[in-house]
Amino acid sequence: MVKYLIVFLISMVPIVELRGALPIGIGMGLPAWSCYIICIIGNMIPVPIIFFFARKVLIWGKDKKYIGKFFTFCYEKGEKGGEKLKGKSGKGMGIYIALLLFVGIPLPGTGAWTGTLAASFLDLDFKKSVIACIGGVLLAGVIMALASMGLFGAVGAMFNKA
Repeated sequence: MVKYLIVFLISMVPIVELRGALPIGIGMGLPAWSCYIICIIGNMIPVPIIFFFARKVLIWGKDKKYIGKFFTFCYEKGEKGGEKLKGKSGKGMGIYIALLLFVGIPLPGTGAWTGTLAASFLDLDFKKSVIACIGGVLLAGVIMALASMGLFGAVGAMFNKA
């Protein structure tokens, strides 16, 4: 149970999210399917909080002495993510498909945290944004699970032959 809790908490951490938690869980010997579900839940819990409050908190903290640089970095990341989404998608449902793909492609800085922050900056519909983020997290989870099982399977096979 402790391993599941660790994976759950890691999946809630910005930047790391499901993309880091899933390989860790599989590496700890957890079954891929249950680890996948735990990571999705953990990754999605912060989404409503980010959507409704992150931009306000970042604006508040941008000019504070000790946290200003970090908050400015996060604010600019959200703005940049929003502009990137808008530039790739146009209007209508295209922006939500772009959001799903943005969150779903497991590259650094493209997870649910950044995607949700970008959706907030673009004043997108909350429900549609959450659905797009869930789709993206599901996609990233499948990609990471397959990559993790292949990687750890290959490493395990090498050590079992020796």
